[in-house]
Amino acid sequence: MTSTNDIRRSFLDYFGSEGHRVVPSAPLVPHNDPTLMFTNAGMVPFKNVFTGLETRPYSTATSSQKCVRAGGKHNDLDNVGYTARHHTFFEMLGNFSFGDYFKERAIGLAWNLITREWGISADRLTVTVYHTDDEAYDLWRKIAGLPESRIIRIPTSDNFWAMGDTGPCGPCSEIFFDHGDHIPGGPPGSPDEDGDRFVEIWNLVFMQYEQVDKETRVDLPKPSIDTGMGLERIAAVLQGVHDNYDTDTFKALIAASGELTRSDTAGPMKASHRVIADHLRASGFLVADGVLPANEGRGYVLRRIMRRAMRHAHLLGASEPLMYRLVPALVAEMGVAYPELVRAQPLIEETLKLEETRFRQTLANGLRLLDEATGAMKPGDTLPGAVAFKLYDTFGFPYDLTEDALRAQDLAVDRAGFDEAMAEQKRKAREAWKGSGEKASDEIWFDIAEEFGSTEFTGYVSHEGEGQVLAIVKDGARIDSASAGDAVTIVTNQTPFYGESGGQAGDAGTIDNDAGFHAVVGDTSKPLGRLQAHQARIESGTVKVGDAVHLSVDVERRSRLRANHSATHLLHAALRNRLGGHVTQKGSLVAADRLRFDFSHPKAMSPAEIAAVEADVNAHIRANDDVTTRLMTPDEAIAAGAMALFGEKYGEEVRVLSMGQGGDADSSYSVELCGGTHVSALGDIALFKIVSESAVSSGVRRIEALTGEAARQWLTQREDRLKEAAAALKASPEEVPQRVASLIEDRRRLERELAEARKALALGGGGAKSEAAGPEHVNGIAFIGQVIEGLDPKGLRGLVDDAKKRLGSGVAVLVAVNDGRASVAVGVTPDLVASHDAVALVKRAVATLGGQGGGGRPDMAQGGGPDGGQALAAIQDVKAALGGVPAEA
Repeated sequence: MTSTNDIRRSFLDYFGSEGHRVVPSAPLVPHNDPTLMFTNAGMVPFKNVFTGLETRPYSTATSSQKCVRAGGKHNDLDNVGYTARHHTFFEMLGNFSFGDYFKERAIGLAWNLITREWGISADRLTVTVYHTDDEAYDLWRKIAGLPESRIIRIPTSDNFWAMGDTGPCGPCSEIFFDHGDHIPGGPPGSPDEDGDRFVEIWNLVFMQYEQVDKETRVDLPKPSIDTGMGLERIAAVLQGVHDNYDTDTFKALIAASGELTRSDTAGPMKASHRVIADHLRASGFLVADGVLPANEGRGYVLRRIMRRAMRHAHLLGASEPLMYRLVPALVAEMGVAYPELVRAQPLIEETLKLEETRFRQTLANGLRLLDEATGAMKPGDTLPGAVAFKLYDTFGFPYDLTEDALRAQDLAVDRAGFDEAMAEQKRKAREAWKGSGEKASDEIWFDIAEEFGSTEFTGYVSHEGEGQVLAIVKDGARIDSASAGDAVTIVTNQTPFYGESGGQAGDAGTIDNDAGFHAVVGDTSKPLGRLQAHQARIESGTVKVGDAVHLSVDVERRSRLRANHSATHLLHAALRNRLGGHVTQKGSLVAADRLRFDFSHPKAMSPAEIAAVEADVNAHIRANDDVTTRLMTPDEAIAAGAMALFGEKYGEEVRVLSMGQGGDADSSYSVELCGGTHVSALGDIALFKIVSESAVSSGVRRIEALTGEAARQWLTQREDRLKEAAAALKASPEEVPQRVASLIEDRRRLERELAEARKALALGGGGAKSEAAGPEHVNGIAFIGQVIEGLDPKGLRGLVDDAKKRLGSGVAVLVAVNDGRASVAVGVTPDLVASHDAVALVKRAVATLGGQGGGGRPDMAQGGGPDGGQALAAIQDVKAALGGVPAEA
């Protein structure tokens, strides 16, 4: 049997041998398309190449691209587990030509691979072409020798691909495999085409036109090729099975699921095992690429995927979290092809375990309500949308999970009713999604980059330098010159200014020349990751495109930025050292005055952990080791132990920074891929102080810290406050903790004594406002009613119990008044609870006090209200309820 890993490798090797650049899979979070939530096709990373906005150092490429379709337009989530070929995560094999070759070679390469290299019988293959594409039709006859009956012309958009309403487009040619006449279904274009007999395995897109507008379509100057083959589908063909879930990778994951749950993988619960296997892959790869469960955006989609799998684990009888225990099986199957899975394995396991642990209670509550709501329903009935909304709103039970749970019972959900109840939440969800990947770049930056290439950054070795003005941008448009008062963006051919990226703030400084031009740079950005764009306000003179200028970085500010950035590297290493290898960076801010570092960790750090991390960083600062930099390929860097941000886009060459001494003589304490600016020696940081540790989101913590002079000033301010406190206490700073502890104990003692005194006063009946100094009789019932100023409400219950003992048989009402508010407690002796309920009595008193509610037991109840001035009236109302004097108006 040919394994899925073998098929992937042979595809890439085949096109590599045919002159294609083998390109690694891009992350699942797109970097070049703000309209996409996830990378959902193999061509997505090459989109700007096809549109001409970007060039690559190669004209042909091949890849196996990680893809997810679980949200938005391309959403296969609901079908996963119940069909043979729907997946949330899948791999798209593809070969691409950027103006190098076109239809004839694309068809020849595809046919040769399928029939000769892989040995698939031509008799089992059928192809489609767009109905007007005579060229493709003739090429298939010429190259493949297929009869006309198996070259089917399709007149619909299924065989015409377009990137959008405008842009590159062209006809398609799809290759179908016939799984045999024992499976229902007909060939494409036939009335039975929706059956499963003929399965599309490869789509060849011939990009030969540009759609200018709805009516105008012109030829592209360089026709291109984009192909896509689902690895799971071709694996099923080459392994002799019809169902993707019967291929080796899925069989291994399903077998692991069956073993851990001790359940039959081929029986009635087959779909549950399939859901778990598919969603395990999607969850693992999304976490590895930097996505974590959340309540909006990508994180929300990941959470839906995880929770759908976890519900099926529950259906299989898993009594403990299951998904994280399946991660080793996933890594064993796919870790060689995708080493990011291996690197992220601890984080994937921790994330899945934490999410499933939290979800189990949600699931239990939701399913209980669902069972109650559907108990009397019959197959074919519809669950009201309001119930589905309550599941979501109260228990966090997603709609699709409700729908999936009812599917087996043949019950539907009133989607319209649910949507009506969820209107506000849906609006918020739509607003929450602001695009994906990096911030969308205006075409103007692509124009500049294509015209001049990348900006050369000289700031690693210098704070100033000469440059030539290549472009000036004002209000989103390129201009030839700018004068005093203009706010512009200036691009030069080289610059010592660092553009904001990787969490590090952009540089500030000045640009000027000998002709009287002077501009202040407030910030520097990095469009496309290739240009350094200076955001400047011109204070004097004029600057023109082509001018030579002098660029000077604000050295003091840069020094603070470098210290803070290097400190984040040491902090990252210290966190991993103290908390564990699951810690990975989830975001950072390196500003001139402070640093912020977000990292994956499931719980708050203890004070001891914070102190230990801070001590580790400062120990390396004091050691003053040099910071070394090496240029390597990303693969070499990671193989050498460098930390990389999962999902980050790296070029063909990266800077690898090493800091501090590790556990042995040949290792460094911190080794990371980073393009930012850093100190030359760790002693330049001077001092590191953590000022806060807090939660950012589920599973993500945040540390804020200071370095150097900012840290010294912060500590000095704290010391000044300590001295002020010492002076107020008439003690030395060293004695402050002991004196404060003593004062706290004295206060507690005095509060206890005061409480006892008030209690004694209340029991004695003297000195407190009261309706009666002692017991009285109301409608034949012994009664005590008393208002006590300044009594802690916590003491009311004990006083009422004492009053009940004094009465033997009767009702006691005590009201404590503090700062204008009142708390009331009512006690009824056991012989009277049948006729007089303490809860009813206290609610009457609470209403008089301006409050609501009140509760307890028939013999003891308590409540309160904001109007302490009505305390006596509240007692009168209770007496009235007993049949005594009428209540006051």
